[in-house]
Amino acid sequence: MARLTVPRDRGFRAGEPKRSKSHLRWLGHSTVVVELDGTRLLTDPLLRKQVFHLRRAAPLEREDLGGIDAILISHVHYDHLDLPSLKTFPLDTPVCVPIGVGRLLRRRGFPCTVEMAAGDEVSFGSVTVRAVRAEHLSRRVLGWRSEALGYVMEGERSVYFTGDTGLFSAMAEVASQPDVALLPIWGWGPFLGPSHLDPQRASQALALIQPKMAVPIHWGTYYVPGLVRSRPASLKAPAHTFVQAAAINAPAVKVRILPVGGALSLDHCLGRRAWTERGGVARLAQKQDPHEEVEDE
Repeated sequence: MARLTVPRDRGFRAGEPKRSKSHLRWLGHSTVVVELDGTRLLTDPLLRKQVFHLRRAAPLEREDLGGIDAILISHVHYDHLDLPSLKTFPLDTPVCVPIGVGRLLRRRGFPCTVEMAAGDEVSFGSVTVRAVRAEHLSRRVLGWRSEALGYVMEGERSVYFTGDTGLFSAMAEVASQPDVALLPIWGWGPFLGPSHLDPQRASQALALIQPKMAVPIHWGTYYVPGLVRSRPASLKAPAHTFVQAAAINAPAVKVRILPVGGALSLDHCLGRRAWTERGGVARLAQKQDPHEEVEDE
């Protein structure tokens, strides 16, 4: 079982807004900054304006990317393991990857890779990261392939990042009743490939996992020029559909829809109030409907 401890002095930069102990910010696609107990984790960083044929629809503000304690990579697809994005972080940043991917990263200058299989755990400060099963075919060109993983991050709060996955019944056992589920609900084109969650299947996953709150990811960030008509409306459609489906299939689960760059204080949001912020400006919003959306203004 993998074990690693990182220093505890990698806090917020001077001048950053004061935040709660449990905080997350969605940076688009599957990239989420998750802060638990002062430990800052980053999932599947994809930070570029253009990736092959894909264009980023929303600008990216990088002010929240300092002091990352570890990076979690779910699988080797190019929109999840993006080497140019990884290279924008210090090379000594620990990177958790599926077994077999460490050699690829070490060749690219990342010496601190932690190869994990489902069931393995690694510690960063007081936060434990557990690799869990995902149902997704994961391969790159030139023969690189690996198991796909999700990750459960546990401190005082627990966050389940599913990674790319299809729906499978054992989700109920993989991560039972976490505080937050970060669920993919779409992709980057007009159609989904196999082993992905669309809004309906993602809502069925909620019924299995039973988190206190769900934040949909992997939607509304990248698009293929020429394939998306009426781009703003079509990019937002998966989130609206997910809210409706979740209200039917998992009515007890709070759903929060974040704009790219949007953030939540979990300590507030898992009570009766939701804390969201954008660009360093925060606002406090009372939430009456558990499926009410947090939209960009």
